[in-house]
Amino acid sequence: MKRSKAEILQEYGPFPNTGQVAGVTFDGRHVWFASGDRLNALDPESGKTVRSIDVAAHAGTAFDGQHLFQIAEDRIQKIDPATGRVLATIPAPAEGGDSGLAWAEGTLWVGHYRGRKIHQVDPDTGKILRTIESNRVVTGVTWVDGELWHATWEGDESDLRRLDPETGEVLETLEMPPGVGVSGLESDGRDRFYCGGGSSGKVRAVRRPSRVSA
Repeated sequence: MKRSKAEILQEYGPFPNTGQVAGVTFDGRHVWFASGDRLNALDPESGKTVRSIDVAAHAGTAFDGQHLFQIAEDRIQKIDPATGRVLATIPAPAEGGDSGLAWAEGTLWVGHYRGRKIHQVDPDTGKILRTIESNRVVTGVTWVDGELWHATWEGDESDLRRLDPETGEVLETLEMPPGVGVSGLESDGRDRFYCGGGSSGKVRAVRRPSRVSA
């Protein structure tokens, strides 16, 4: 397994009236982050929040190219980002123990925090299609270029892990600095990850390792 220190490129926040940052996602322009009772759109260039949607937003967040998906307690909401309307809901697979959320291959990937699992879920019905085991608690989840990454956060330690999506084997680990936790994870599709910072109220950009050696 390849192990290295995470390189934090930038910190955003803490943001006004935001005590907690949970899930994060990226729509190609803005970083959306969940903060309990609303979803917020962050401009990563200016570092400012440009709008917010009043909606329950307790854990993972995802974007499918058109809609936002947001975990709220024991359900996953499908949201129109233009209007803020909740268009549909499906049951969350861990029934309230859900954490990270990602969109890939036409499906949702949902972290099961204490279950140390990642579930692939049908976005229309909530049916679990497959499950990947992890050996650490799962916070954020993201897919990029066919790579499955998830975040962990136990005590004072947090890291980003690349898994073999077939076996769950840990292939690579990026260790965050002591005391810097990751509550949500999303790739920008290129060279960086966006990480929710939990009770710090921050969002952090972390360098994604190059795959030249692959």
